[in-house]
Amino acid sequence: MTNKTRILAVDDEALNLEILLEYFADECALTLDTADGGEAAWALLQNPENDYKAILLDRMMPGLDGIGLLKRIKGDARLAGIPVIMQTAANSAAQIREGLETGAYYYLTKPYRRDNLLAIVQAALIDAEARDALRLQLHSHINSLQFLKQAEFSIRTVDEASQLASFIARACPNAEMVVMGISELLINAVEHGNLGLSYAEKSSLMRDDCWRPEIDRRAALATNIEKEVKLQFQRDERSITLRVIDQGNGFDWQSFLEIEPERAFDPNGRGIALARLLSFSTLIYEGGGNTAVATISLAENNR
Repeated sequence: MTNKTRILAVDDEALNLEILLEYFADECALTLDTADGGEAAWALLQNPENDYKAILLDRMMPGLDGIGLLKRIKGDARLAGIPVIMQTAANSAAQIREGLETGAYYYLTKPYRRDNLLAIVQAALIDAEARDALRLQLHSHINSLQFLKQAEFSIRTVDEASQLASFIARACPNAEMVVMGISELLINAVEHGNLGLSYAEKSSLMRDDCWRPEIDRRAALATNIEKEVKLQFQRDERSITLRVIDQGNGFDWQSFLEIEPERAFDPNGRGIALARLLSFSTLIYEGGGNTAVATISLAENNR
């Protein structure tokens, strides 16, 4: 018997849980557990044998509501890394921002179609798996990278982006947080910069589970095969500066520094904002958007 990926759905409406169970019934790799309220869900989450990989969480519930349960989850070191997909009946910008600030980076508006649900779930699972893989790679690199002062690296592919991110993060404080941001900047530079993949195209590919084949196809094209992304590393007494430079035409980066409510329901589009929020002291773009400049304050980490 193969191990299925376990997901927890939390909703006080029995009909909503029945619909979710029906939606997941034909998903061979996924299995759904349900809880009819926040306290019931918390009890399930406290059992270490329930290794949930994602949580579908209704916002409006009596007693312990979605935001209250989310705060508990993010306050528990064992559970904090589980991606939470917030379900809401209201497309309220204020409510979405509250959820994002509490740690719900994926959203679904009720009622939703089965394909939208599965696309968001798969995006959350893929993101979480990538973060776990990056953290594991961190431990394969030597601690002497903390003495690195200046360097330049070149990569071509998304796989190389992940490898370089885990390597460079070892030269930074809070490596487990920084690695996610570096990886995001490098992968964005490859896929959106050098390979010219638009935001809308990635959304469609993610929903159809075709993102990786299309990335590999574009990377093999004669027009792209020589393109590189450069990462420049510079350390001084106060900070580390990372410059990620691609060969693309740039983009309207200002709107991506925050997780805008209208994009919260897409399977992509939150990476830059999360990198700025969780990984770096500052993040800006230069050259029309094809050069990302991220800083990591050493003073903040040495207090």
